[in-house]
This record gives sequence, C-alpha cells and structure tokens, in this order.
Amino acid sequence: MSDKAELSGISAQTKLMPFGYKILFVDDEPNILNAYQRQLRNRFQLTTALSGREGLEIIQKEGPFSVVVADMRMPEMDGITFLEKVQEVAPDSVRLMLTGNADQQTAIDAVNKGNVFRFMTKPWPHELLVSTLEAAQKQYHLIHAEREVLEGTLNGSIKLLLEILSIAVPSISDRTVTLRETAIGVAHAMQVFNTWELETAAMLSHIAYITLPPETLAKTRSGEQVSEAEQQIIDHLPETGHKLLANIPRLERVAKIILYQDKNFDGSGVPFDAVSGEDIPIEARILKVLHSLKDLEERDGLSADLALEQMQETSDTYDPQVLQAAAKYLITGEDELPHIDVDVSELQAGQVLVSNVETEDGRLLFTAGNKLSGAIIEKLINYHQVQKIREPIQVFVTG
Repeated sequence: MSDKAELSGISAQTKLMPFGYKILFVDDEPNILNAYQRQLRNRFQLTTALSGREGLEIIQKEGPFSVVVADMRMPEMDGITFLEKVQEVAPDSVRLMLTGNADQQTAIDAVNKGNVFRFMTKPWPHELLVSTLEAAQKQYHLIHAEREVLEGTLNGSIKLLLEILSIAVPSISDRTVTLRETAIGVAHAMQVFNTWELETAAMLSHIAYITLPPETLAKTRSGEQVSEAEQQIIDHLPETGHKLLANIPRLERVAKIILYQDKNFDGSGVPFDAVSGEDIPIEARILKVLHSLKDLEERDGLSADLALEQMQETSDTYDPQVLQAAAKYLITGEDELPHIDVDVSELQAGQVLVSNVETEDGRLLFTAGNKLSGAIIEKLINYHQVQKIREPIQVFVTG
C-alpha cells in the first residue's frame, strides 16, 4: 500500500489514547505524517490531515483540538492562511508552524496572522518536537483554566448584582424576568440567535435604580410627579448603569447596551451623542421598544397590540424592524422557529440553543444562542459521560 493510500485511510481518524488532549497535524506530505504517527502515537492523541481544507473539516467534525500543527508550504492553502482560519473557527487551539523555510518574513507573518505559539524550522530533533507539543498542551490547559475562573467570577458577579437589585428594588425583579423572556422572543423573530448579552442587559437594565434615593424610587413606581432635580437623575440612569458595569470583565458590551437602552432611533435622547439608527446596538433597540411597551401597558392600561400601534406612530423613536418583530412575537406568538426538547445524544449540527446548557449541579457550559457544530456536540457528549448535563436541552433548527 502506498503512503498516500495509507494516509487516506487514517487522515481523518483520531488515534484515541488515554493521555492528554488531541493534536491535529496538517501536512501535504504523507511520509511526514506517517513519521509523526510512528514517533508520537505512544505519547499523544494524533489526528492527521493532508491539506488545510481537510484540516478545517476535521476541526468542525472532530474538534476541539488542543494543538494544531501546520506545515508552511502546502498547495491551495498555505500554513499561514490555514492557521489564520483555525484562529477564527477554533480560537482556543494552540497553533504551531513547522517549515523548512527559515525566512524572517515567514516567521513574522506566522506570528502576526496565524497568532502561532511556536515557530519551528526543519529539521528538528524529536525531543524538541515533543517538548514543544507538551508546552503547547500546557498553554491550552492554562487558557481553559483562566476561562473557567473568569466565567465563574463573571457569573458570580452577575448573580450578586441581581441579588442586590432584588433587595433594593423588589418590584423590579419580576419585571426584569418578563423583560428577558420577551427580549429573547423578539430577538429570535429578528433572526438574532446569540442572546446572552441581550439577556444579561435585560436582567441588569434597571441596575442603576439602586442609586436612587428611596423617595425618588417610590415616586417612579407610583407615577407621582418628580422634581426637576429628580427627573435629571432619572434621565441619566442608563449612564449610571453603564458606569456600574463597564469595568467588569466581559460585561463591557452589556454596559454599552444599557447605556443606549433609552436612546431614540433618530439619535435624540440620552446619551447625547451622534449615535443613531443601526449604529445603536440592536439589543438596546430591542430594550427601548420593550421598556416603552411595558410602560404603556402599566401606565395607560393598553393591550400589547394597541400599545404597539401607538408606538408605530412615532417612527423616529423606535426601530421599525424591532416594532415589527415585537408585534410578530407578542401578538401572533411567532418567533420564527418551533422549540424542540432533545437529550444530549439527540443534538444535531446546525441546531441553535434556545436555553443555556448546564451540568446538573448548575455549571454553565454553553449559553443560549450558540449554533451547534460537530465539535461542540462532541464536547457535550464527552462531558455528559463524565459529569451529567441537565436534560432536556431546548433547541431550534435554523435550516
């Protein structure tokens, strides 16, 4: 059997071993890939690919890979282009470049475009290759450890803020839960599927209310007239909320959504800047519509359809596409696609998460809005075998 024929049979098959994370080698030379298999298969879990295109397909189907190693000179797609694409589809994978070309510009391009962890020139000692792969795996582990700490800190911060809000302004809690659910439905009606930032902004949209004096807060809830000074404070609540959240890691965009949640579509209103129309974050435009809708329902006793009809008469205030989506969701009950409850074993590529995926003890794995790929599904299946995932999982298919 030729080397080419031998590689075609194993190039997309992972050599599953009881150690370490998976590593993907990409090279158009079958002899070199065979050499990697012989030298490294007893120490690492290896998968090989004969081209950049095949490598990307394997990442989608069999990922995640802790380390991706690519040769520089390959036909159709060179190593730098391949690793640049790997960075887009699998940003956590640590990338290595192997080449016989020690040209300085090649190394610079590999670092700048492919964001490679190490650049190695041929020939290289076996011990150096092994130590480099081990260092890359440690880097991958470090990335994930830092992410888990950050996500745990972030989730804890959000939970604490919500608890403070519920204690300081008990009447707001139920409203924010309803706001979150409605915002998700409107977003889905607009084909906006990644809703984590929208959901978080909806839950924290009133966080600045904790800064209001009790007397002013009571007036806002009862509808009693406020003083000019109090109104000025109320008008700037979105800016206050932005300041409270802007310095929390990974909540920067949530803070921006809250900053613009009262901004009119024509650019008027707080904050007083030049941002208008579609330059306003879509999540903020959704919250603008839903806040006003809720006010009309509570203050004037209007039904959702009458409130939306009245809002449509002030086209400069609201994004017409958001109004249309709100009507579709609230009046006709449509959010584009039916929800399906599935178990982990029934997940399919292309489905979109409607609900967060969590372990049975409450650890967040993936947020609602993520589109499932083969790599994500494999990760969930593997995770489910070690630590049970809460089932069923709510998904819908985007086609």
